[in-house]
Formats: sequence, structure tokens, C-alpha cells
Amino acid sequence: MRLFKRIAAVLLVLVVTALAVLAFMLQHDTACPAQALAAPAGPAMNAVVYRCYGSPAVLHVESIERPRLEEDQVLVQVHAASLNPLDWHFMRGTPYIVRLDGGIGHPKNIQLGVDFSGTVVEVGSAVRRFRVGDAVFGGRDGAFAEYVPVREQRALALKPENVSFEQAAAVPIAGVTALQALRDKGHLHAGDKVLINGASGGVGTFAVQIAKAYGAEVTGVCSTRNVELVRSLGADHVIDYTREDFTQLGQRYDLVIDTVGSHPLLDYRRAMTPHGTLVIVGGPSTGNWLGPLATPIRAILLRPFVSQRFEPFLAELSGADLTVLAELMQKGKVTPVIDRRYPLAETAAAMAYLEAGHARGKVVISVP
Repeated sequence: MRLFKRIAAVLLVLVVTALAVLAFMLQHDTACPAQALAAPAGPAMNAVVYRCYGSPAVLHVESIERPRLEEDQVLVQVHAASLNPLDWHFMRGTPYIVRLDGGIGHPKNIQLGVDFSGTVVEVGSAVRRFRVGDAVFGGRDGAFAEYVPVREQRALALKPENVSFEQAAAVPIAGVTALQALRDKGHLHAGDKVLINGASGGVGTFAVQIAKAYGAEVTGVCSTRNVELVRSLGADHVIDYTREDFTQLGQRYDLVIDTVGSHPLLDYRRAMTPHGTLVIVGGPSTGNWLGPLATPIRAILLRPFVSQRFEPFLAELSGADLTVLAELMQKGKVTPVIDRRYPLAETAAAMAYLEAGHARGKVVISVP
């Protein structure tokens, strides 16, 4: 027994030491190296890169090697890209847990961005669904660049003719998040009463329109300056959060989509039907360790003790759901909302604006 206790004590010390070392490594930032100026060996392109974690000041446009195409990929010449909170989390390396994937100390992948739209300029030998000249939109790491390679079976779809490249670039992460939150996690049905908290943001503007397209009665929550915008998107009711607290109004909703985390979780129950659903899409980005992940973790802990469904959620980009969104746009039921446009050279300024938290809809990068 004494030997067992000693072994257990040693193992405990080793585990604690390993966790302490990992914690130190995760929060350590490698100093930013000098900007690379060496010319790429092969065909080149301009791209936004970052070689260390930090503020938007770490973002630079550099000439790097153009990606080489694999047999199941298409090469897209990017005409526009859009920013998401995901991008600034990777840029800053926070919460620190993202560094397990993004790189410890410094980024593994120096390119940034996911959402894009553009024209197919080359196809691999195994590609069947896309052809040179197709106008497309989708999601792929490294989208803030002149070219991006995308696997045919991944997050890629044809762009509707009635939508501009800038509008299409605004869709992938925000649009798919709204669609999957409503349809897959929220199990939305025609006639449901739905509340969108953060209705004027990137995900929120899509959620209002998609919920209406699916036949829901939609209430949007936003600030005073965005009331008319949200109403113009089709919301049946709009609540100005600077004047009223939707959790105190006595209204009950079958489904609440929360993109901002503006209330303690238990407060949402007052605005939900007895068996209603809360889908948690976003939360406050406070603290470097858990950041927006803290709210979903609390929701998981609370779920066994409440009658309503608390559903943390993270979208998964897919070509099939991009096609669903393309059809909704083609029919005029969804129109992307663009707040500001920036050239590729001003991506750092665009990121700073997005981080400020006041964007209406999406912030888009135009790529020459």
C-alpha cells in the first residue's frame, strides 16, 4: 500500500508538472521575426501573413510562393474575402487552446483567412464538378491571398449569378453557422417563434433571413442604430437592447440563437418555452485561457438540471450547405449584409475594425 501511494504521488507530480509546462508553452509568444523579403522560388502571389501572435499590427502583405495544385483540387483566383472572429482568435493566439492546433509560440500556418470568392483558374486531373472559369465561393485556410487551392469535395460551391463576389465572400462561415444553428441544432419548424440575440452581426443578419425563409416568426435583438437594418432583413419584431431586456419582457420563444452572450445563461430561461432551445453560437471573448469557450462549457454543465435544451455549437463548413445558401440567395431570400470594404493591403485595419465589435453584417476584403 505504501509503495502504491508513493507511485501515485510521483504520477501526480509528473502530471501537474506536465500541465504546468504545457501552460507555460501555450502562453509563450515567440518574438516577431523580421519581415521576409526573399523572392519566392516559383510563381508568386500576394498574401496576408503573420509570423507571430499579436494585434493586427502583426499582419503584413508579402509576396509568397503560389500554391501547387493537387489532383483533387481547384485553384481559385480570389476576388474577395471576408473576416470572422475566428481569424482574430488565430491572429492573437487566444484563447490559448487554439495554439494546440495553430502553433505553440508562433503560427504554424503563416497565412490567415477562411471565407473567399473568386474564379476557378485551374483544375486538378481528378476534378469533375468544377471547370476553369466557374465563379465560386467557399472556405479554405489562407483565404487572404490572390490564390487559394480547394479540394473539390470540401467547402466549395458555385456562386449565384445575382450575387456579387464581395457578397458571396461574406457568406461561408457566418451563413453556414446561421443555417446549421437554426436547422440542425435548433430543429427549426415553420411557425416557431425564434429570437436572434445579436441580429445585426455577421451570423445574426443571416440567421434573421434564414429563419424567415423557413417560415419562423422572428424577433431580432440589436442596438438602436441597427433597428431599421434588422427590420429590413425581415424580422417581425425588433428589440432595442439599450431600452429593453428581452429576458424581462415576458415573451417566450421556441428557439433562441445567441451570438453575443450578453446575459447569464439562466436568464435566457425566462425568454424560452418550457422545452425551448438555446443555441450558443458566440460569447464574450474574456480571458486568455477559455475566452468564448467558457459559455459553452457552462452550458454543458447546466444541461442536466434544466428542462430546456442548452446547445453549444460550432459550425462545420460543407459544400452541401454552401449550395443551400446559394439557392436561398438565388431566390432572393437571403442577401449578405456588408458593413465595410477594405483592399488587401489594409487587412490589418479591417481586422482592427472587426475586433472593435461594432460591425453591421460582414467586413470584406477586396483582392485585386
